Amino acid sequence: MKYLITGANGMLGSALCPMLAKDGGEIYPTDINTKGNNIYKLDIRDKEQVQAMVKEIRPDILFHLAAETNVDKCELEPEHAYQTNVLGTKNIALACKEMGIIMVYIGTCSIFDGKKQEPYRETDTPNPISVYSKTKLEGERIVQDLLEKYFIFRAGWMMGGNKKDKKFVAKIIELLETQKEIRAVDDKFGSPTFTFDISRAMIETIKVGRYGLYHMTNLGSCSRYELACKIKEYLKKDDVIIKPIPSSEFPLPAPRPRSEAVENFNLSSIGLGHIMRPWEEALKIYLEQLAKEHSE
Repeated sequence: MKYLITGANGMLGSALCPMLAKDGGEIYPTDINTKGNNIYKLDIRDKEQVQAMVKEIRPDILFHLAAETNVDKCELEPEHAYQTNVLGTKNIALACKEMGIIMVYIGTCSIFDGKKQEPYRETDTPNPISVYSKTKLEGERIVQDLLEKYFIFRAGWMMGGNKKDKKFVAKIIELLETQKEIRAVDDKFGSPTFTFDISRAMIETIKVGRYGLYHMTNLGSCSRYELACKIKEYLKKDDVIIKPIPSSEFPLPAPRPRSEAVENFNLSSIGLGHIMRPWEEALKIYLEQLAKEHSE
């Protein structure tokens, strides 16, 4: 099986690419940033470049991981967000359509407005409130409109990537090393998503061959404050105080939904729900990996 991966230099790509290779796949990792890696240069915003790359490699499956995931940057630079997340996705989808290639698109659970009290299912209607979420939802719809053979996997609060981790978990780890008091928001909720687990779940879902939309997060949900406290607990940083604060005390350019918590209903329906273990267990394993890497 031949795979082309966009955005291979990111957090998710660092887990997915080795797993695909270990599974016996022939992988072609691409990214706009090729620094320090054996990765092909590809700017998904360049339609001709995309078409040429896809025609040259002729993959069986194309994993579209490339995106602008900096939520606040998207809010401040909406044209950049649109070019990358919408037009870039359209370029990929059109190339897949022309070549008859199965496309895998990574969506986000932040496309909901957060008003629902229970976790969101795949059948719930999206209502994005930020530029980032709006562009990612547009990407979903492009894939659905243009293709018949596709997988859309919606991820939650991503954690993983080791040195490539620039998200919440990495920031809290750094603050635990340098601060005596940390403030964390306690009125925003989501479902953490370990890059290793979602990579494995994606591969197994593709093997089942049932195309469509899947929520794919680790089991359970938490607030940012609860996540920070769990990191503190696992790292045994008892001397650091974590103070819960409302999001109103931590203003950011982009609005965030109250809840991005989801249920992996469709994944469970095909018998693969067990792959996405509880978020607490996944977090512990990730922190152990980081500790091992730093000690080597």
